[in-house]
Amino acid sequence: MVTVDQIRQLRELTGAGIMECKEALQENDGDPEKAMAFLREKGFAQAAKRSDRETSQGLIESYIHTGGRVGALIELGCETDFVARTEDFQELAHEIAMQVAAMAPKYISIDDKDSDDDNPDAQVVLLEQPYIKDSSKSIHDLIQELAAKVGENVRVVRFSRLGLGE
Repeated sequence: MVTVDQIRQLRELTGAGIMECKEALQENDGDPEKAMAFLREKGFAQAAKRSDRETSQGLIESYIHTGGRVGALIELGCETDFVARTEDFQELAHEIAMQVAAMAPKYISIDDKDSDDDNPDAQVVLLEQPYIKDSSKSIHDLIQELAAKVGENVRVVRFSRLGLGE
């Protein structure tokens, strides 16, 4: 039997709907860890279905590293202005801008990578890079988590990085 408190706690952790949380808990015998994994997988499947939708809204985020020697600009796109104004979306844009400043990727996705570039994907492709604050996740994973939470397609449209003397 799944309790209202379990549903509320899972909803607070994941941002998923009440019915999705209830279903996830019922499918996993009330185990919150398994329910979170279930919701994550379900969310990723739904996010993949939305990946071809147009992302004409979003925001441009800047990050200038302490000392002003390195900076980055990114354009993070989504489907609606409503999502672009959420704290989670703005936080993700900031985190990706920090990632670009720190890791200096050359390409957004593997599809953009030059065929003659011999560098490892995790080094030069933004979406394949391990997240600087949690190496168990890639930037692609972070974007998919937000897309699953907000129910919209979210993608990095473009980015630029500047470093003194580079």
